[in-house]
Amino acid sequence: MKPTLETKRLKLIPFELNDLEMLHETFTDSFVRRYLWDNEIIGIEQTREILTTNEELFESNHWGLWKIIVKENNTFAGFAGLWVFFGEDQPQLLYGLRPEMTGKGYATEASSSVIDYAFNRLEFNYLIAACDAPHYTSRKVCERLQMKLVEEREVNGKMTTFYRIDDHG
Repeated sequence: MKPTLETKRLKLIPFELNDLEMLHETFTDSFVRRYLWDNEIIGIEQTREILTTNEELFESNHWGLWKIIVKENNTFAGFAGLWVFFGEDQPQLLYGLRPEMTGKGYATEASSSVIDYAFNRLEFNYLIAACDAPHYTSRKVCERLQMKLVEEREVNGKMTTFYRIDDHG
């Protein structure tokens, strides 16, 4: 069974293939893609591949991307989860919100739930989150999550900041 996570205001449900249009619309939104996709508009087939991989990851590793649903009105707010970047062995924390859902604390709340899941259910010893250096809002989320800035380096021609949190359980 795929894990569903809950917070006071949010429900995090693993994405499924039938979420294709919703996720693709989010990935191609100008606000989201600016930092997530380096402003590239990805094709729907790439989103389909991500969803297929996501289902495989949940099946084999019990982690992936969750859709963030606001309980109060059952509204889709964005995504949070764990994903492998930069060829690393362990997945990183990832989150993104639809523009109208920002400024409400949802990214921090959802990410905190994912962090707890990673430490308490998956038994991770640490978790990394990387974001484009100029993405100050995302950096503030990492800081609110008690993640520490550990490195800033150029990745694929862009300055990237790396935050880390160690098992706090």
